[in-house]
Amino acid sequence: MTLGDRTTLWDNALMGKVALDIKRLSRDEQLDLLDQLWESLGRDPEAFPLTDSQREELDRRLDELEAEGPTGLSWDEVVAQVRARSR
Repeated sequence: MTLGDRTTLWDNALMGKVALDIKRLSRDEQLDLLDQLWESLGRDPEAFPLTDSQREELDRRLDELEAEGPTGLSWDEVVAQVRARSR
């Protein structure tokens, strides 16, 4: 069974048709599923309303980023490192 097949099973599970046994997925498949879930949640900015203090902190961090430039690792680099460790 490919990840695409499992993703279809996941889609069906959300509709109450088929359950997906996440424990049977490989680490890479679990990470792919997690990435798909995160992307789907991020499509609706209203899904996670921010408190005033959270918005202020994000504004502070954006100001810092604009002043100093990017630091740290990109999301792709983080995922690549996690996948490398799981092998």
